[in-house]
Amino acid sequence: MTSPRNRLGRTGAITALSAVLFLPLLANGAPSCEALSKLALPDTLMTLAQSMAPGEFTVPEGFRPGPGDPSAQGLAAALKELPSFCRVAATLKPTPDSDIKVEIWLPEMNWNRKYEAVGNGGWAGSISYSQMAAALRNGYATSSTDTGHGSAGGSFALGHPEKLIDFAWRSEHEMTVKAKAVVKAFYGDDPKLSYWVGCSSGGKQGLKEAQKFPDDFDGIVAGAPVLNWTHRSIEAVWVAQAALRDPASYIPAEKYPLIHQAAVAACDAQDGLKDGLIGDPAGCRFDPAVLQCKDEGGMACLTRPQVEAVRKIYTPAVNPRTGERLSPRFEPGSELGWRPIAGGPDPFGAANDYFKYVVFRDPKWDWRTFNFDSDAALTDHVDDGLINATSTDLKRFVAHQGKLILYHGWTDTNITPGATVDYFERVVEQMGGPAQAAQSVRLFMVPGMNHCGGGEGPSVFNMVSSLDRWVEDGKAPDQVLASHLTDGKVDRTRPLCPYPRTAQYLGTGDPNDARNFVCK
Repeated sequence: MTSPRNRLGRTGAITALSAVLFLPLLANGAPSCEALSKLALPDTLMTLAQSMAPGEFTVPEGFRPGPGDPSAQGLAAALKELPSFCRVAATLKPTPDSDIKVEIWLPEMNWNRKYEAVGNGGWAGSISYSQMAAALRNGYATSSTDTGHGSAGGSFALGHPEKLIDFAWRSEHEMTVKAKAVVKAFYGDDPKLSYWVGCSSGGKQGLKEAQKFPDDFDGIVAGAPVLNWTHRSIEAVWVAQAALRDPASYIPAEKYPLIHQAAVAACDAQDGLKDGLIGDPAGCRFDPAVLQCKDEGGMACLTRPQVEAVRKIYTPAVNPRTGERLSPRFEPGSELGWRPIAGGPDPFGAANDYFKYVVFRDPKWDWRTFNFDSDAALTDHVDDGLINATSTDLKRFVAHQGKLILYHGWTDTNITPGATVDYFERVVEQMGGPAQAAQSVRLFMVPGMNHCGGGEGPSVFNMVSSLDRWVEDGKAPDQVLASHLTDGKVDRTRPLCPYPRTAQYLGTGDPNDARNFVCK
């Protein structure tokens, strides 16, 4: 078996060479953080190299939190717990129109000799400080990028094809190459292992790395990946046309709990345990017609148009001419999170921006005009694999013993969970079957978890430690312990199982205790 050290020698050759060329800058005794400001790297402007005392770092003025970031108060509290570190900031310009901001944080004590790059959410446009803070606290050298722009949405892409490429994949790879060089320069040694950790867009970024730059990382955690950005956008318009185009079909948010309770009542017990969670919603066949009003309606029932809108949300988007499935459905049990996709007045924002600024290049484009035949085909043609990370060819990633962990919450209403299941099943087929695939790739589906966390199910877990044990010690994760918190206290634990296995209650003991479940 190839050792992690030898794997690094192969995967990190370019970055190591870049750093070695500039080691004399830091050769006087202990490494100097400030000296990194003079480190010369291709297409790179070093803008900051500064030692930060424990708890000293605060976010720069004007910082805009990205999707999935904690509240300002939560972020401030997390940053107060940081150890001392060397903060490096740089601007990368691989093309004349590129403006990729990156930060690299280097523990000044207790470095675990590993590097963890962290991903972004949505259209990005900001550094992921909260994820960097988590990595740093665990001893990792870490980095993040704004993906090449500072916009909250997708408007940056209009008229800037190189910036769109930076967002799609180039910023992450360029950041990784430069970050490894900085690590080498600061510590005088390469990281012995390199990981990518991200959810949502960050999950897609991780898959893109495995597919396009398979030597960049030894292990990848890809949560709820927007791996099919184009068809996720199509699904968002599918839901919007069902629930928002006709005012009669609009479903007030006050009715979401009504629908949710009915769906859970219909499918909760299918997994053998009535616990308020739909363990495997893919097998749930809940018909919202049971909620249809018998009179003129009210808040305790659904009108006929509302019933049809709910059915459409539970139905995969399809091409009306060919019958081809364009996207999986949103699952029963997800109703409490429907506001971003069905609350209006427009489709889910990231998807709406994609059509406005990338596909049709018209900020005034109207989603009501979308054609699920011709426009869907145009959408795929425009992307042509640029943003999408749908390739199942992971041979080069697996060849150097790379490990990939996927996870997704069944009640996600940002990205359809079935898209990740479909991708995983295609990877398994490509690799020759479940036994072969399980050596390198595992998927964990999380009952009751929303987008990247939260929800009624146990959704607090540590995939990074599971990945680390798999990569460094060869211990593949046969289950991952997940917890649910109420007011900061654990009130339920449950094992997450490698798909297609699910957690089955043993029939005795506390159903809120993971010890009373087995993966089958």
